[in-house]
Amino acid sequence: MARSARHHTVDAPLRRATPAPHWKKLQQGDRVRIQLSPGFEAAGVVDAITADHSAVWVHLDGGRGRTLLHCGDGVDIFPHAD
Repeated sequence: MARSARHHTVDAPLRRATPAPHWKKLQQGDRVRIQLSPGFEAAGVVDAITADHSAVWVHLDGGRGRTLLHCGDGVDIFPHAD
């Protein structure tokens, strides 16, 4: 058994994951723009949202599949300006 093992540690996230206020307005079926990093964006349709709005499933445009985005991932989701 390792002597440096840490017992009874808390499995807490490194930072609190709180969705931005505009994430809480998203609904299933909304067209969205996803900002992955400055200069890199994608678009799609919201497929599902967790009850606390911290995670959003999005079907990406162009047949690029379905992706899960979490508010702690460093991405942002905005309603698509038509």
